[in-house]
Amino acid sequence: MEFKVHKLTNGLTVIGEVNKSAESCAVGFFVKTGARDETSQINGVSHFLEHMLFKGTEKLSALAVNEEFDKTGAQYNAFTSEENTVFYAAILPEYLEEITKLWIELMRPALRTEDFNVEKQVIKEEIAMYKDQPNYDVFDRCRMLYFDKHPCGNSVLGSEENIDALTAEQMRGYFTRRYVPNNMVAAVAGNFDWNKIKNIFEAGCAGWEKQDVKRELSDTRGTRNKQRVEKANLVREHICLISPSVSAQDQRRFAASLLGEIVGDDVGSRFFWELVDKAIAETASMEFMPMDGTGANCSYIRCSSENTARAMEIVNNIFAAIAKDGITEAEHTKAKNKVLSALVIKNELPMGRLVDLGFNWTYLGNYRTIEQDVSAVKAVTVPEINALIKEYPLSDFAQFSLSPAK
Repeated sequence: MEFKVHKLTNGLTVIGEVNKSAESCAVGFFVKTGARDETSQINGVSHFLEHMLFKGTEKLSALAVNEEFDKTGAQYNAFTSEENTVFYAAILPEYLEEITKLWIELMRPALRTEDFNVEKQVIKEEIAMYKDQPNYDVFDRCRMLYFDKHPCGNSVLGSEENIDALTAEQMRGYFTRRYVPNNMVAAVAGNFDWNKIKNIFEAGCAGWEKQDVKRELSDTRGTRNKQRVEKANLVREHICLISPSVSAQDQRRFAASLLGEIVGDDVGSRFFWELVDKAIAETASMEFMPMDGTGANCSYIRCSSENTARAMEIVNNIFAAIAKDGITEAEHTKAKNKVLSALVIKNELPMGRLVDLGFNWTYLGNYRTIEQDVSAVKAVTVPEINALIKEYPLSDFAQFSLSPAK
């Protein structure tokens, strides 16, 4: 595979990884904006804007946008997180130029007031839908509890009250400030002609205006607050724990990802054998969440109310044991193989490569090959993971529980 990079005078970085043996292509825009970049008054606007880009441009209606994607057979979508908004499509190579031009046009949407007013109801329906999903709701609330006043605690969806109060002018202002070329990365992966694609981005994006854009960056160890809320219509206890870890820029992120596998993988982890296999909990997992300038470990446990105390006793015992004795060589080997398998399998497809390609440039400002990431995972040692456990104790967690109403 051959890596290419081109920076427009307005700051837009275009990156590409050419793989002539691939049978498909993937293209996307990575916008460095998300919930953490919002104020409390406009919380939820990043996710709102993700929806609005599909409502069309001055030339294209929402129906026309859908038809343009549909006729090429593109697998396309977008997502918003605490830190990024990503728009992407996986397509056959013969349609890459057409879809790239379409995405470029959509990145300068009409943002019509009438579309905004209709989409408000769609967003509110989505908020209501996720409130009906306790595993999402408990994580959202725990993140706010853990991060407290740190901007990473902002809700991605926002609240119904925030969405009701949001105006089209506020949304357009946020778009003008954040959707600027020097705050974006355009990425392409798969079988394509680099010069043609580079010229398409140059022709379509060179007129976008550069602006000063900032993000508040600060590390946090979070709070250790605990909160339990009873909720009607629940029959199980939903528990979320968040503890501190390293950032997306920290080389120890590879060790942190292995630790997440050892403690909370779906099968074969300490959580699995002590909680799920013994029928104390239905689900028990832990995942490393690297972020811009900070990071966290997030655990989720679902069990009956009768088993809640026992489940938390076991979790605390697992955390205490791993702090005292560290991990074993056998755990280290299994976790490494699982992480490597997932990494390699995902990156065999251009769509999988697109995600890593875009995020590596967004967070690190450089290109990393699959081989480099594989080598980095293989290089992680048991002492390195044990040192990470000492510096970032898993027991330093905030806990939010959603419980059946009594």
